[in-house]
Amino acid sequence: MDLRPIITEIASQADNFLDGVTDRQQARAGIAEFITMDYPQLNATDRKTVSDHVMAVLEDESFFNGGYAGHSFDDESEAEE
Repeated sequence: MDLRPIITEIASQADNFLDGVTDRQQARAGIAEFITMDYPQLNATDRKTVSDHVMAVLEDESFFNGGYAGHSFDDESEAEE
């Protein structure tokens, strides 16, 4: 099974269902809950794979540092003013 579309979908929605979460353990638990609710057909191995890859995407986007996507640009525009 190609898990990439599921990983992409969950990562793209992370801002919504992980709103305010900065702790990696809480984020992992939230991702696991999301997977269980929306993708119950996945076996345990696939759930772990999806969770690990979503966490990696969030790390790459600096989700846990508060500098993901829009925030880094907001800071730059304020500095120019």
